[in-house]
Amino acid sequence: MNRRVVHTRGGSPADVLTVIEEPEPEAPVRGQVLIRTMAFPVHRGDLLAVESYPGTAAEPLPVGAEATGVVEAIGPGTHGAAGVEVGGRVAVFPLPGGWSQWILADAEMIVPVPDELPDEVAAQMLVNPLTAVMLRRQAQEHLAFGYDGVLVQTAAGSSVGRLVTGVCQFHNMGLVNVVRSERGAAELRKRFPDVPVVATEHAGWADEVRRAAGGRPVSVAFDPVGGKLTEGLLDLLAPGGKLVSYGELAEEPISVHASTLLHKSLTLRGATLGRWLYEASPERRASDVAAATQIALTLKDQFDVAATYPLGELADAVEHAVRPGKIGSVLIRP
Repeated sequence: MNRRVVHTRGGSPADVLTVIEEPEPEAPVRGQVLIRTMAFPVHRGDLLAVESYPGTAAEPLPVGAEATGVVEAIGPGTHGAAGVEVGGRVAVFPLPGGWSQWILADAEMIVPVPDELPDEVAAQMLVNPLTAVMLRRQAQEHLAFGYDGVLVQTAAGSSVGRLVTGVCQFHNMGLVNVVRSERGAAELRKRFPDVPVVATEHAGWADEVRRAAGGRPVSVAFDPVGGKLTEGLLDLLAPGGKLVSYGELAEEPISVHASTLLHKSLTLRGATLGRWLYEASPERRASDVAAATQIALTLKDQFDVAATYPLGELADAVEHAVRPGKIGSVLIRP
Protein backbone atom coordinates (compact mmCIF):
# COMPACT_ATOMS: atom_id res chain seq x y z
CA MET A 1 0.00 0.00 0.00
CA ASN A 2 0.93 3.62 -0.47
CA ARG A 3 0.12 6.19 2.19
CA ARG A 4 0.03 9.81 1.06
CA VAL A 5 -1.15 13.17 2.34
CA VAL A 6 -4.04 14.93 0.58
CA HIS A 7 -6.70 17.58 1.12
CA THR A 8 -10.00 18.37 -0.57
CA ARG A 9 -10.53 21.94 0.66
CA GLY A 10 -8.62 24.95 1.87
CA GLY A 11 -8.16 25.83 5.52
CA SER A 12 -5.90 25.21 8.46
CA PRO A 13 -3.52 22.40 7.38
CA ALA A 14 -3.83 20.67 10.74
CA ASP A 15 -7.58 20.42 10.14
CA VAL A 16 -7.86 19.67 6.41
CA LEU A 17 -4.86 17.45 5.70
CA THR A 18 -5.44 13.72 5.88
CA VAL A 19 -3.51 10.53 5.15
CA ILE A 20 -5.11 8.09 2.72
CA GLU A 21 -4.14 4.58 1.68
CA GLU A 22 -4.12 3.43 -1.92
CA PRO A 23 -2.36 0.84 -4.10
CA GLU A 24 1.32 1.40 -4.82
CA PRO A 25 2.08 3.17 -8.10
CA GLU A 26 2.37 1.08 -11.22
CA ALA A 27 5.73 0.48 -12.87
CA PRO A 28 7.20 3.66 -14.38
CA VAL A 29 6.85 4.25 -18.12
CA ARG A 30 9.27 6.09 -20.38
CA GLY A 31 10.36 9.36 -18.79
CA GLN A 32 9.35 8.32 -15.26
CA VAL A 33 11.17 7.20 -12.11
CA LEU A 34 9.65 5.32 -9.16
CA ILE A 35 11.01 6.45 -5.79
CA ARG A 36 10.56 5.03 -2.30
CA THR A 37 10.44 8.12 -0.10
CA MET A 38 12.81 8.36 2.86
CA ALA A 39 11.93 11.83 4.16
CA PHE A 40 10.30 15.11 3.20
CA PRO A 41 10.26 18.60 4.79
CA VAL A 42 7.21 20.59 5.86
CA HIS A 43 7.82 23.86 4.04
CA ARG A 44 5.81 26.96 4.86
CA GLY A 45 4.98 27.24 1.16
CA ASP A 46 3.38 23.79 1.22
CA LEU A 47 1.11 24.88 4.05
CA LEU A 48 0.26 28.22 2.45
CA ALA A 49 -0.92 26.39 -0.67
CA VAL A 50 -3.31 24.36 1.48
CA GLU A 51 -4.54 27.37 3.45
CA SER A 52 -5.25 29.45 0.36
CA TYR A 53 -6.92 26.77 -1.77
CA PRO A 54 -10.33 28.11 -2.86
CA GLY A 55 -13.49 26.07 -2.56
CA THR A 56 -13.67 22.28 -2.52
CA ALA A 57 -11.89 19.89 -4.88
CA ALA A 58 -13.70 17.05 -6.64
CA GLU A 59 -10.72 14.74 -6.11
CA PRO A 60 -8.14 14.62 -3.28
CA LEU A 61 -5.29 17.05 -3.93
CA PRO A 62 -1.65 16.04 -3.36
CA VAL A 63 0.64 18.01 -1.03
CA GLY A 64 4.37 18.67 -0.94
CA ALA A 65 6.94 19.95 -3.41
CA GLU A 66 10.18 18.32 -2.24
CA ALA A 67 11.34 14.92 -0.98
CA THR A 68 14.26 12.52 -0.91
CA GLY A 69 14.24 8.78 -1.44
CA VAL A 70 15.68 5.74 -3.17
CA VAL A 71 15.12 4.90 -6.82
CA GLU A 72 13.21 1.62 -7.09
CA ALA A 73 12.63 1.55 -10.86
CA ILE A 74 13.33 3.61 -13.97
CA GLY A 75 11.02 3.61 -16.97
CA PRO A 76 12.34 1.95 -20.15
CA GLY A 77 14.28 4.31 -22.38
CA THR A 78 14.36 7.01 -19.71
CA HIS A 79 17.29 9.42 -19.74
CA GLY A 80 17.59 11.49 -16.57
CA ALA A 81 20.38 13.25 -14.76
CA ALA A 82 23.78 11.58 -14.62
CA GLY A 83 24.09 9.43 -11.53
CA VAL A 84 20.40 8.55 -11.22
CA GLU A 85 20.23 4.76 -11.02
CA VAL A 86 18.23 2.03 -9.33
CA GLY A 87 19.19 1.85 -5.66
CA GLY A 88 20.61 5.36 -5.65
CA ARG A 89 19.42 8.21 -3.46
CA VAL A 90 17.77 11.16 -5.14
CA ALA A 91 16.05 14.43 -4.32
CA VAL A 92 12.88 15.52 -6.12
CA PHE A 93 11.62 19.03 -6.95
CA PRO A 94 9.24 20.40 -8.13
CA LEU A 95 6.72 17.75 -7.31
CA PRO A 96 3.01 18.08 -6.48
CA GLY A 97 2.66 15.14 -4.13
CA GLY A 98 5.98 14.70 -2.35
CA TRP A 99 4.27 13.83 0.93
CA SER A 100 3.88 10.18 0.04
CA GLN A 101 5.51 6.80 0.71
CA TRP A 102 5.97 6.22 -3.02
CA ILE A 103 6.55 8.83 -5.72
CA LEU A 104 6.20 8.39 -9.46
CA ALA A 105 8.06 11.41 -10.84
CA ASP A 106 9.21 12.77 -14.17
CA ALA A 107 12.89 12.04 -14.71
CA GLU A 108 13.65 15.74 -15.24
CA MET A 109 12.64 16.44 -11.63
CA ILE A 110 15.22 14.02 -10.20
CA VAL A 111 18.59 15.09 -8.78
CA PRO A 112 21.16 12.55 -7.49
CA VAL A 113 22.15 13.00 -3.85
CA PRO A 114 25.89 13.12 -3.11
CA ASP A 115 27.09 10.35 -0.80
CA GLU A 116 28.35 12.93 1.71
CA LEU A 117 24.83 14.18 2.47
CA PRO A 118 22.65 12.41 5.03
CA ASP A 119 18.92 11.99 4.38
CA GLU A 120 18.17 14.92 6.70
CA VAL A 121 20.06 17.28 4.39
CA ALA A 122 19.00 15.54 1.17
CA ALA A 123 15.35 16.15 2.08
CA GLN A 124 16.06 19.91 2.10
CA MET A 125 18.73 20.22 -0.59
CA LEU A 126 16.65 21.84 -3.34
CA VAL A 127 13.92 24.29 -2.25
CA ASN A 128 15.88 26.36 0.27
CA PRO A 129 19.23 26.33 -1.59
CA LEU A 130 17.49 27.21 -4.86
CA THR A 131 15.82 30.10 -3.05
CA ALA A 132 19.25 31.29 -1.89
CA VAL A 133 20.56 31.03 -5.47
CA MET A 134 17.57 32.99 -6.76
CA LEU A 135 18.03 35.72 -4.14
CA ARG A 136 21.75 36.02 -4.78
CA ARG A 137 21.02 36.65 -8.44
CA GLN A 138 18.52 39.35 -7.51
CA ALA A 139 21.17 41.07 -5.38
CA GLN A 140 23.89 40.89 -7.98
CA GLU A 141 21.66 42.49 -10.59
CA HIS A 142 21.94 45.74 -8.59
CA LEU A 143 24.82 47.81 -9.92
CA ALA A 144 26.04 49.04 -6.51
CA PHE A 145 25.93 45.69 -4.77
CA GLY A 146 29.29 43.96 -4.73
CA TYR A 147 31.18 47.25 -4.90
CA ASP A 148 30.24 49.62 -2.11
CA GLY A 149 26.68 48.41 -1.42
CA VAL A 150 25.50 46.28 1.51
CA LEU A 151 22.74 43.67 1.63
CA VAL A 152 20.29 43.53 4.56
CA GLN A 153 18.13 40.46 5.10
CA THR A 154 15.33 39.88 7.59
CA ALA A 155 14.42 36.51 9.14
CA ALA A 156 18.14 35.80 8.90
CA GLY A 157 17.92 32.93 11.37
CA SER A 158 15.59 30.97 9.11
CA SER A 159 16.74 28.03 7.01
CA VAL A 160 16.96 30.22 3.91
CA GLY A 161 18.51 33.11 5.83
CA ARG A 162 21.38 30.97 7.10
CA LEU A 163 22.11 29.72 3.59
CA VAL A 164 22.08 33.28 2.23
CA THR A 165 24.56 34.23 4.94
CA GLY A 166 26.84 31.34 4.02
CA VAL A 167 26.66 32.24 0.33
CA CYS A 168 27.43 35.90 1.06
CA GLN A 169 30.44 34.95 3.14
CA PHE A 170 31.73 32.61 0.43
CA HIS A 171 31.46 35.35 -2.19
CA ASN A 172 32.67 38.13 0.14
CA MET A 173 29.44 40.13 -0.08
CA GLY A 174 28.65 42.83 2.49
CA LEU A 175 25.75 41.69 4.70
CA VAL A 176 23.84 42.80 7.79
CA ASN A 177 21.46 40.22 9.26
CA VAL A 178 18.19 41.17 10.95
CA VAL A 179 16.25 38.90 13.30
CA ARG A 180 13.31 39.34 15.63
CA SER A 181 14.86 38.79 19.06
CA GLU A 182 18.17 39.22 20.81
CA ARG A 183 18.07 35.52 21.61
CA GLY A 184 17.94 34.76 17.89
CA ALA A 185 20.72 37.27 17.28
CA ALA A 186 22.96 35.55 19.82
CA GLU A 187 22.37 32.19 18.14
CA LEU A 188 23.20 33.59 14.72
CA ARG A 189 26.39 35.26 15.99
CA LYS A 190 27.62 31.86 17.16
CA ARG A 191 27.16 30.45 13.66
CA PHE A 192 28.53 33.44 11.77
CA PRO A 193 30.69 35.51 14.16
CA ASP A 194 31.95 37.81 11.39
CA VAL A 195 28.49 38.92 10.21
CA PRO A 196 26.70 41.71 12.15
CA VAL A 197 23.23 40.89 13.49
CA VAL A 198 20.53 43.31 14.65
CA ALA A 199 17.38 42.41 16.60
CA THR A 200 14.17 44.30 15.79
CA GLU A 201 13.01 44.01 19.41
CA HIS A 202 15.25 47.04 20.00
CA ALA A 203 13.46 50.32 19.30
CA GLY A 204 16.42 51.76 17.39
CA TRP A 205 17.11 48.68 15.27
CA ALA A 206 17.23 50.65 12.00
CA ASP A 207 19.97 52.91 13.35
CA GLU A 208 21.85 49.78 14.48
CA VAL A 209 21.69 48.48 10.92
CA ARG A 210 23.12 51.75 9.60
CA ARG A 211 25.97 51.59 12.08
CA ALA A 212 26.64 47.96 11.20
CA ALA A 213 26.80 48.93 7.52
CA GLY A 214 29.70 51.21 8.43
CA GLY A 215 28.68 54.08 6.20
CA ARG A 216 28.16 51.90 3.14
CA PRO A 217 24.78 52.29 1.37
CA VAL A 218 22.13 49.63 1.85
CA SER A 219 21.63 48.75 -1.80
CA VAL A 220 19.50 45.60 -1.52
CA ALA A 221 17.17 44.11 1.10
CA PHE A 222 15.68 40.60 1.25
CA ASP A 223 12.43 40.20 3.18
CA PRO A 224 10.19 37.14 3.64
CA VAL A 225 8.13 38.84 6.36
CA GLY A 226 6.24 41.84 4.97
CA GLY A 227 4.06 44.31 6.87
CA LYS A 228 5.63 46.95 9.10
CA LEU A 229 9.07 45.38 8.87
CA THR A 230 9.17 45.92 5.12
CA GLU A 231 8.29 49.58 5.62
CA GLY A 232 11.34 49.92 7.88
CA LEU A 233 13.54 48.33 5.23
CA LEU A 234 12.35 50.80 2.60
CA ASP A 235 13.51 53.63 4.86
CA LEU A 236 16.92 51.96 5.16
CA LEU A 237 17.47 51.58 1.43
CA ALA A 238 19.74 54.06 -0.28
CA PRO A 239 18.47 55.97 -3.33
CA GLY A 240 18.15 53.52 -6.20
CA GLY A 241 17.88 50.63 -3.76
CA LYS A 242 16.03 47.39 -4.35
CA LEU A 243 13.79 45.39 -2.00
CA VAL A 244 13.11 41.73 -2.82
CA SER A 245 10.06 40.23 -1.12
CA TYR A 246 10.01 36.43 -1.12
CA GLY A 247 7.51 35.56 1.63
CA GLU A 248 4.44 36.67 3.52
CA LEU A 249 4.94 35.75 7.15
CA ALA A 250 3.23 38.90 8.42
CA GLU A 251 -0.55 39.09 8.19
CA GLU A 252 -0.74 42.85 7.66
CA PRO A 253 -0.11 44.34 4.20
CA ILE A 254 2.84 46.52 3.25
CA SER A 255 1.89 50.19 3.46
CA VAL A 256 4.17 52.67 1.75
CA HIS A 257 3.60 56.22 0.58
CA ALA A 258 4.32 56.79 -3.11
CA SER A 259 6.78 59.56 -2.20
CA THR A 260 9.09 56.98 -0.61
CA LEU A 261 9.43 55.21 -3.93
CA LEU A 262 9.47 58.31 -6.09
CA HIS A 263 12.02 60.46 -4.27
CA LYS A 264 14.43 57.57 -3.66
CA SER A 265 13.73 55.80 -6.97
CA LEU A 266 13.31 52.45 -5.19
CA THR A 267 12.51 49.11 -6.79
CA LEU A 268 10.17 46.55 -5.21
CA ARG A 269 10.44 43.03 -6.58
CA GLY A 270 8.63 39.83 -5.70
CA ALA A 271 10.51 36.55 -6.14
CA THR A 272 9.27 32.96 -5.81
CA LEU A 273 10.49 29.59 -6.98
CA GLY A 274 7.22 29.26 -8.86
CA ARG A 275 8.21 32.21 -11.04
CA TRP A 276 11.74 30.82 -11.30
CA LEU A 277 10.39 27.56 -12.70
CA TYR A 278 8.24 29.43 -15.18
CA GLU A 279 10.82 31.98 -16.31
CA ALA A 280 14.15 30.15 -16.19
CA SER A 281 15.46 28.35 -19.24
CA PRO A 282 16.33 24.64 -18.98
CA GLU A 283 20.00 25.63 -18.99
CA ARG A 284 19.48 28.13 -16.16
CA ARG A 285 17.51 25.60 -14.11
CA ALA A 286 20.27 22.98 -14.54
CA SER A 287 22.92 25.51 -13.54
CA ASP A 288 20.93 26.61 -10.49
CA VAL A 289 20.31 23.02 -9.38
CA ALA A 290 24.06 22.37 -9.59
CA ALA A 291 24.67 25.50 -7.49
CA ALA A 292 22.03 24.38 -4.96
CA THR A 293 23.72 20.98 -4.65
CA GLN A 294 27.05 22.69 -4.02
CA ILE A 295 25.46 24.87 -1.34
CA ALA A 296 24.12 21.73 0.36
CA LEU A 297 27.60 20.19 0.32
CA THR A 298 29.41 23.32 1.50
CA LEU A 299 26.90 24.41 4.13
CA LYS A 300 25.51 21.05 5.24
CA ASP A 301 25.95 22.01 8.90
CA GLN A 302 23.37 24.79 8.40
CA PHE A 303 20.56 22.37 7.47
CA ASP A 304 19.17 22.07 10.98
CA VAL A 305 16.30 19.71 11.74
CA ALA A 306 13.89 21.00 14.37
CA ALA A 307 12.21 17.59 14.72
CA THR A 308 11.38 14.44 12.77
CA TYR A 309 7.90 12.89 12.87
CA PRO A 310 6.36 9.70 11.50
CA LEU A 311 3.57 10.13 8.98
CA GLY A 312 1.04 9.08 11.62
CA GLU A 313 1.83 12.27 13.56
CA LEU A 314 1.12 14.60 10.65
CA ALA A 315 -0.89 17.14 12.66
CA ASP A 316 1.88 17.47 15.24
CA ALA A 317 4.46 17.96 12.50
CA VAL A 318 2.39 20.69 10.84
CA GLU A 319 1.91 22.50 14.16
CA HIS A 320 5.64 22.33 14.89
CA ALA A 321 6.53 23.65 11.43
CA VAL A 322 4.86 27.02 12.13
CA ARG A 323 5.86 27.29 15.79
CA PRO A 324 7.51 30.64 16.64
CA GLY A 325 11.19 30.36 17.47
CA LYS A 326 11.63 27.07 15.65
CA ILE A 327 15.18 26.51 14.39
CA GLY A 328 15.52 24.26 11.38
CA SER A 329 13.07 22.32 9.23
CA VAL A 330 10.48 19.82 10.40
CA LEU A 331 10.84 16.51 8.58
CA ILE A 332 8.46 13.59 8.16
CA ARG A 333 9.61 10.03 7.56
CA PRO A 334 6.81 8.07 5.89
